[in-house]
Amino acid sequence: MARTDKLDSILLREISMIISQEINDPKLGFPTVTEVDVAPDLNTAKVYVSFLGKNYKKRDGIDALRRAKGHIKSLLAKRIRIRKIPDLTFIVDDTLDKADRIEEILSK
Repeated sequence: MARTDKLDSILLREISMIISQEINDPKLGFPTVTEVDVAPDLNTAKVYVSFLGKNYKKRDGIDALRRAKGHIKSLLAKRIRIRKIPDLTFIVDDTLDKADRIEEILSK
C-alpha cells in the first residue's frame, strides 16, 4: 500500500468522525465523506462529500465545510501524527446523482 493510499484512508476515517461528531452547523445537513485523495507531495487533499436527500442545498453544505476547514485541520493535527496536515479542498461528490440519472434513462 502506497504512502498516500494509507493517508487517504486515515484522513477519510478521521474527517468523517470529525464532521459527524464535532461540527455543529445546521447548514451542513447530512454529509458523507466518500473519498479523500491526497496529492503525492502530501500538501493538499481533495475531500469528496455527498449529501443525503435530493432537494438538499449542496452548496450550503460545502460552504459550511469550507468555513469549518481550519477547525477540522486543527482536530486532525491532534489525532494524526504527521509533519503537516494537508490543505483540505471540499468537493461535492455527485456520483450517486449521476448514477440515478443514468438508471432513470435506462429504465425508460
